[in-house]
Amino acid sequence: MDPVIIVGAGPVGLTLALALARQDVPSVVLDEGPGKDEPRPARTVVLREDTAALMERLSGVPLSEAGCRWAGWRSLRRKQVMREVTFDDVEPAPLHIAQHVLTGALREACAEERLVKVSVDSRLDTVEQEPSGVTAHTRGPKGTWWRGSYLVGCDGPRSTVRKLLDIRFPGRTAVERHAVAALRTELPWEDEALLHRMPPWRTSGPSAGEVTGRPLPDGVWRLDWLLPPGKELVTPELLVARIRETLAGWTGGPTPPYELLDTGVHTVHHRLARRWRVGRVFLAGDAAHLLGALGTQGLDEGLRDADNLAWKLALAWHHGPHEALLDSYQAERRAVVAARLRAADQALPLVRGGGGLRAVVPGSARGHDALLTDGHLGRGALGAPGAYATSPLAPRHLEAEVPVNTAPGAPVADVRVTAEDGSFVGLRDRLGRGALLVVLIAPGTGVWERKHWVGAGLMPRLAAAVTALPHPAELLVAESYPGAAAHTVLLVRPDGHLVTALNGVRPADLYAAAEATLGGPAKTEAEAGAGAR
Repeated sequence: MDPVIIVGAGPVGLTLALALARQDVPSVVLDEGPGKDEPRPARTVVLREDTAALMERLSGVPLSEAGCRWAGWRSLRRKQVMREVTFDDVEPAPLHIAQHVLTGALREACAEERLVKVSVDSRLDTVEQEPSGVTAHTRGPKGTWWRGSYLVGCDGPRSTVRKLLDIRFPGRTAVERHAVAALRTELPWEDEALLHRMPPWRTSGPSAGEVTGRPLPDGVWRLDWLLPPGKELVTPELLVARIRETLAGWTGGPTPPYELLDTGVHTVHHRLARRWRVGRVFLAGDAAHLLGALGTQGLDEGLRDADNLAWKLALAWHHGPHEALLDSYQAERRAVVAARLRAADQALPLVRGGGGLRAVVPGSARGHDALLTDGHLGRGALGAPGAYATSPLAPRHLEAEVPVNTAPGAPVADVRVTAEDGSFVGLRDRLGRGALLVVLIAPGTGVWERKHWVGAGLMPRLAAAVTALPHPAELLVAESYPGAAAHTVLLVRPDGHLVTALNGVRPADLYAAAEATLGGPAKTEAEAGAGAR
């Protein structure tokens, strides 16, 4: 079959290419630029712990060493500490990393991957599709026609793919604006991120009403100042004044020495594409959605788009069109992003409403602080990873289903498991290979070699049930899982979301759940042609 065409060589497009390659699917990445990324220390991203793990698996680079995992988080209002969070194994720290460093690691991984071809200076101008594939044309020094099985637009907010498909992109413009600076200095909170609302030193109105400080490696900090609504011009003089008064206010004395590395203005828009799939063409990342108010991170959601879509495209590429499975990409991911946008839009008037009754209601400041903390740290309605509880792929009426601490459709916990070769690995290490994961909870197995228990108890019957599933699956064993009783069997999707938890070995329920997860049996080429729209 023809490769998958990926338009856009940002983090989302490169992630999708690597995720497809791990499942033996070739791709062509059309990069309209020269193949290099300008270093911009002020352009950084915050990745939740599981998304950072995905990036490390795909790039093969220990990104935690290239970025900064915060030791803690603190929120201040005026001179009062409102909230402090210390990160540990129970609440893992997010990863803060410069975007050009992340993109560079993904580019290097793609350069070493034989199934990924990156074509630089290739700007898309035409997309044509028919039931059997997609044809794209690029202009530039290497202008040519490309033939692909599918095409995915990961080409950013001004997506050419979205415009060529005439997909509407409604939403709100300039929801928030921030002045941004990256600088090297020493602050009292080593490796701790902080949000300071209404700092006591503010001198000139609402421009200084909220400032965020987030550490990076080598003593570098990214500082963001919330700007008032409108189009206030951020001059160099204004930015230097903000830097000096903020650093002086935080250190309690004269402005400490600092080295200014980069500056910018970050404008947040909220938009959601009406459709994320048209036939064999898909949208992902900023081409499909824009969000980011109240501390939320849009790139994190874009990377989850790629993770969700990759295993579905791989299954269709290898085994024939699965229209229901491919349709589920839009149904799942668009619903999750839409819910986050609604939560942010509902919270914005409360958090940014200013004075009036809200300013004197007891507890309102702490409530606002909790919302902002959730957004920045990837928790709650504003920031937590989305669950696919209402997915069209969710199985129905499983008699043996039992509850565990992970709800169906939510990302699984990263517990230690025993793989089929007897090695001990994290559950996340087995994700992204295209196979379903079947996990048996069997206390005590961790202290014995696999050969002693692989043929005992429930294992032979479960192994036979796994072999009979309608899609390749890997059988794993865990000593424990949060909220799961002994002999519980978990079925996990290739992207790490829980399908179901069953009470013991139930071959019929396990088969039904697996078949639902795949969207039903594959269609013939004729049926797929009728479904392309």
